[in-house]
Amino acid sequence: MAIVDRIKHDAPTDDLLVWKFPSEELSLGSQLIVNQSQDAVFVKGGQALDVFGPGTHTLASGNLPFLNKIINFPFGGNTPFTAEIWYVNKTAKRDLKWGTKGPIQIIDPTYQFPVSVRAFGRWGVRVSNSQSFVNQLVGTLKTTDAQRIEEFFIGEIIQRLSDTLAKYFIQENISLFQVSAKLNDLSVFTQNAISPEFDRFGIDVVNFNVERISIPDEEQKKFQEILGKRMEIDQISKANVGQAYTTMRTFDTLDNVAKNNGGAAGNLLAAGMGLGMGVSAGFPIGQEIGQAMNVQPQHQSAQALIDPMAKLQQMKQMLDAGLITQQEYDDKKKEILSQI
Repeated sequence: MAIVDRIKHDAPTDDLLVWKFPSEELSLGSQLIVNQSQDAVFVKGGQALDVFGPGTHTLASGNLPFLNKIINFPFGGNTPFTAEIWYVNKTAKRDLKWGTKGPIQIIDPTYQFPVSVRAFGRWGVRVSNSQSFVNQLVGTLKTTDAQRIEEFFIGEIIQRLSDTLAKYFIQENISLFQVSAKLNDLSVFTQNAISPEFDRFGIDVVNFNVERISIPDEEQKKFQEILGKRMEIDQISKANVGQAYTTMRTFDTLDNVAKNNGGAAGNLLAAGMGLGMGVSAGFPIGQEIGQAMNVQPQHQSAQALIDPMAKLQQMKQMLDAGLITQQEYDDKKKEILSQI
């Protein structure tokens, strides 16, 4: 192979991040031409040794200090030597696509429900340290194929995305079913999380966008069913608590009336029915006492408040989960409040 005396790379497109000069047979005195937004990196034995920035450089032992230590040049002039030259494109690539090939399993922090999610978006990078970039690239990929390089970096993203998403949802305490309104915040959070890892490649992550989080339809349907059942259980639990409260208030009323010697209700209990009888009789006596004292039974007013509150809470949960629209919630809220 002829010894090369002029080294240059005019990239046909701006898509490549790195390109290897096809010949390794070089000589001192050769002209190395580096265009703007390029670096030329000398590699020997798989290690990046010297970096040349934009301009025209004449290769000489004086400007190849690291290479000069490895190669014992026997004489001056056009001394031949072998080395790899890699051209690194330092322009920012802002429209690269990324996406998960398979679903990521995450536990929804709000509902403690396992969800399979897939994520998609765009990102951008710029090589900030050509020597670190080539060292990592040569030692890891052993190839200059652009698609292979992109796949490698996307793999780095996906590898860390699962933990990053889980941390975000836990930290913000939001459901995965509400994430559509938080994509900008999620994008910033993820970029900050993955940037330090890319620093070791000599790469700056200039932008990172999460454009879509998708959940399988069958899992959304299953979640809606579970959420509906949970709402029913919550409503029953709240109703039981309300009933217990009403019972206790009725007992308090009976006790106060029994202690009152005046009035029809006080005389009724004092005549022999007593507080114990009132307790065993339960609500019927409570209602009679209430009527005698011209007071509405406590459980009626309490129940009248509990039912609308439970319905409104249920509608709010459905709104937060994205099961109904804001307009549907507002209409239903107005209807419930009008019945009080």
